[in-house]
Amino acid sequence: MNKRTLLFSFLAIVLAGCKPSAEKAAETATAPTAVKSGKPQVLVANYPLQYFAQRIAGDAVDVRFLAPKDEDPAFWQPDEAAITAFQNADLILMNGADYSKWADKVTLPESKVVDTSASFSKTYIEVRDASTHSHGPGGAHSHNGIAFTTWIDFKQASMQAQAVGDALAGLVPAAKDSITKNTEALKDELEAFDDRMSALSRRLVQHPLVASHPVYHYLARRYGMNVKSVLWEPDTVLDEKALNDLNEILAGHRARWMIWEGEPSKDSVDKLARLGLQSVVFDPCGNVPESGDFMTVMKANVEAMEKAFP
Repeated sequence: MNKRTLLFSFLAIVLAGCKPSAEKAAETATAPTAVKSGKPQVLVANYPLQYFAQRIAGDAVDVRFLAPKDEDPAFWQPDEAAITAFQNADLILMNGADYSKWADKVTLPESKVVDTSASFSKTYIEVRDASTHSHGPGGAHSHNGIAFTTWIDFKQASMQAQAVGDALAGLVPAAKDSITKNTEALKDELEAFDDRMSALSRRLVQHPLVASHPVYHYLARRYGMNVKSVLWEPDTVLDEKALNDLNEILAGHRARWMIWEGEPSKDSVDKLARLGLQSVVFDPCGNVPESGDFMTVMKANVEAMEKAFP
């Protein structure tokens, strides 16, 4: 065997040895990362519940939120690996209010599932006649059914925080004292936001509003807001159809403010201003924010509303 033949044989062995490792790396990149800390595993349906659980339990548990940053967790469709992660968790914190559409199609261990909004389920808001639309990679969907953005009613958010605290205290009884203390501290902050928004309600009730997306039902009910919604994203290009849809609403609903889920484009702000509408951001924060955390986002929301309606 000459030197060239020996070289080719060596390269073939090396490449063959590398192939399984590359495939394994690709599989690892697409599957949820396995956590091997030995701590109880807590999986959550959305970012608010992730924040609540981490804030309450600290280092006593590992909290995992698997939905991608570019998807609405309410309409996310987890893959097989993510579903397996939920099924193997020690605790599953769900939002309730029909939030996780996928959960009706899979089997989760009932003893580990906590519906954090169960305590106010009798007062859920039912949405009818919502249009089907699409945004992001999740495909077309409708907001018909139970309104699910429960936590932007800060009183309800406090009740969800209590449910999270109770579940974590049962999961890690050795940390019960700190969990109880942290739960109360979190509830105090949420109820302080509730107090501030409730103080605004006397002024809000005097101002018809338009929302960029139909996700503000509980916010509106709790704080006396008269809101009608369009189906826009913050990056929506306000073409003739969008403006016509808005004008149809304004014909019978003399709003002067548009509430956005995120920062709208300057072009949108300018076009709305020409129609006599000012813009204010109230971010529901269902997914991980670009900066800050749940509390900093909610603080910014409340401050923006206080500034808009002094």
